[in-house]
Amino acid sequence: MACTSKTEVDLLIKNASVIELQSGEVIPDQVVLVRGDSIYLSGGDSLLSQFTGKIEIDAGARFLMPGLWDNHVHFGGAEYVDENERLLPLYLAYGVTSVRDAAGDIPLEVLEWKREINAGERLGPKIFTSGPKIEGIDSVWPGDLEIGTEEELDRALDSLEKLDVDFVKITDNALSAELFLSATRKARARGWSVSGHVHPVITLDEISKAGLTTIEHQGYLLRAATSEEETIRDGRLTGKLSPAEASLLQFTTLSDSVAGIKFRQFAAQGTGVVPTLLISYNIAYLDSLDFSHDTIMDYLGPRLKESYQWRIDRYAQEDSASRKNRKMQFEASARLLPLAWESGMKIMAGTDAGYLNTYDYPGLAIHRELALMVRYGLSPLQALQASMVNGPAYFGLEEEYGAIRAGRKASMVLLNKNPLEAIENTLSIESVIVDGTYLSRADLDGMLAEIKSWVKAKK
Repeated sequence: MACTSKTEVDLLIKNASVIELQSGEVIPDQVVLVRGDSIYLSGGDSLLSQFTGKIEIDAGARFLMPGLWDNHVHFGGAEYVDENERLLPLYLAYGVTSVRDAAGDIPLEVLEWKREINAGERLGPKIFTSGPKIEGIDSVWPGDLEIGTEEELDRALDSLEKLDVDFVKITDNALSAELFLSATRKARARGWSVSGHVHPVITLDEISKAGLTTIEHQGYLLRAATSEEETIRDGRLTGKLSPAEASLLQFTTLSDSVAGIKFRQFAAQGTGVVPTLLISYNIAYLDSLDFSHDTIMDYLGPRLKESYQWRIDRYAQEDSASRKNRKMQFEASARLLPLAWESGMKIMAGTDAGYLNTYDYPGLAIHRELALMVRYGLSPLQALQASMVNGPAYFGLEEEYGAIRAGRKASMVLLNKNPLEAIENTLSIESVIVDGTYLSRADLDGMLAEIKSWVKAKK
């Protein structure tokens, strides 16, 4: 009898329990075939009679899901670019195969890393970056594109086009409300998604109508959870309301029904939110959280860790009333998360991880962010969708990521435990596949050991 030869693929994974993120179904006994950087086929055991792999992995019924996306990170610190560079393998070791870099002061280095990763010249997560963010003159943050006129705004957008950034980030430290709105409209007109903070004298509805794609940081949603948003805005603008009076009016007029109506309006206008719960939680509860046992600190460079100190010092100067208010602000905004989800607003899981943001550890942060999202009202499936489905959808890449099926990118994580049963199981990483490259647990441990050794020598 003639022997039928098998077709060879680069990677064959068998006996996998595939997590389908759209439905939440777990499909057992699956075979996944990878060629190059993409999934060639996936299906049942019958594929084993037709294909063989250069590398073959028996998943042993473990759980296979798309790689994690951290949709708000920062690479920065011009004086310690080398420490930022070490974050690339650290992200992979924690199953993060894509990151959305929301601006910093080393954009040219980040763009070069992106190019090298895309070309297969460097191992790291897929990078989507805003490049330098748009700000006003004399912004407090280094590396911004500072503008004071419409002409300067146009030149800034021209420069971002030349850099070929993936989206535009706008913040309000020194930028006027008029230019903030104009920058949002003009960036959208050029075809970019636009992310940003929300200027204090612009209502959320105004910036949503101008085209803001994502509100970065959940705390801003509190403004829309009261029928007095415009009164509070106008009162602060004219000086008729002090910050304390504005805060009191906001808290005494919070309404779930008002929030729901406004959130549905934002959803219809195409505005989503990246909650970044973790950094706000860390800062709000800095007086009670214990980070001394976080071994991931061993993998962070000394200058990056030093950058955490400014928030610690600032918190040390705050009185008990200020600390209580921080906690109230966080809890009030965090509880809006399920309302935002139910409204249809696209929620993207992102962490603010990187330099300056205290104990917001690159790699580990997304796991803690997902746990907080579940703690404050989302299901484990919804939290995973916020990371790995809504992340790529932001860039129009929903047909390339977010599922384990033919034609999708071969960036996946194999877990020992089911994250749909307990979201903390995202940390039970057995192996990672990034753009078709298989990294076993031993490979990941080796990467971590190398980073730890480098950090130790850096001291």
